[in-house]
Amino acid sequence: MGVRALGAFSGGLDSMIAAKVLLDQHIEVETVSFSSPFFTSDDGRTGAAQLGIPWREIDYSGTIMSLLNNPPSGFGNNCNPCIDCHAGMFRKLGEIALVEKFDFIFSGEVAGQRPMSQNRGSLNRVARLSGFQEILLRPLSAKLLPPTDPEERGLVDRSKLLRLSGRSRKPQILIAEEHGFQYKAPGGGCLLTDPNYCSRLKMLMDIPGLLTELNSRLIRYGRIFRLSEDTIGLVGRSEEDNASLEELALTGEKITYALPDRPGPTGVLIGDKNNLEKLKNLVKARVKPCILTLLP
Repeated sequence: MGVRALGAFSGGLDSMIAAKVLLDQHIEVETVSFSSPFFTSDDGRTGAAQLGIPWREIDYSGTIMSLLNNPPSGFGNNCNPCIDCHAGMFRKLGEIALVEKFDFIFSGEVAGQRPMSQNRGSLNRVARLSGFQEILLRPLSAKLLPPTDPEERGLVDRSKLLRLSGRSRKPQILIAEEHGFQYKAPGGGCLLTDPNYCSRLKMLMDIPGLLTELNSRLIRYGRIFRLSEDTIGLVGRSEEDNASLEELALTGEKITYALPDRPGPTGVLIGDKNNLEKLKNLVKARVKPCILTLLP
């Protein structure tokens, strides 16, 4: 068998180029995209298909929900525990690599691209926390970083790796254009870096027992209200909001109240059902069939 590499793959510009750099060395590349209430694997699937390489999805929800309670390395500017999140992803890749006999793991990280999680100190910390520092390769910035085990063993030709750094994506865009890659505009992708979403998430984090995967998905939609010290209300702003709230709330299997079929917004109660009247008052002029009570 030839050299085999397993990569953390968002399907964005950087991860596609990182995979391509290794493919050009005739390395067998497979990719993994992670999903959670805060990011999806959709772009990873699409990007892997463009490159014609094997792809799989890993549900990362349990790990990221746990990290939100107390991330050892702290948060970024919002609710993003990027350092510990990335370290956990690479730990999972490393564990797969051991079982499935991959020679190393890789990512599309670029030194200096993000102030918290991709400065050189953070890159080193992420690698160390993952437990797989020696086999974690960053092809886009490899020439700026110490050689890794696969480079020293000759599995990867270091001279053909890149030395990208900083926030500019112009070099990556030129490479993508050369190869005809289709990709979304760089940036974004994780709701934990979105200030508006994080202001909502902090309401859940402030109330014991409400920070769950389902509730984290629910608060994407509608207007949000703090009804009491231990209860949050959501009220749909559109038909799309209403449909999303109802679909998600029904998966909770804790519906305690529904009104007759009349047009208007959907309301979802997260917390103490004794606050249901407060939620009804918010939507009573335009009541839709479902005022749903979701308990933690």
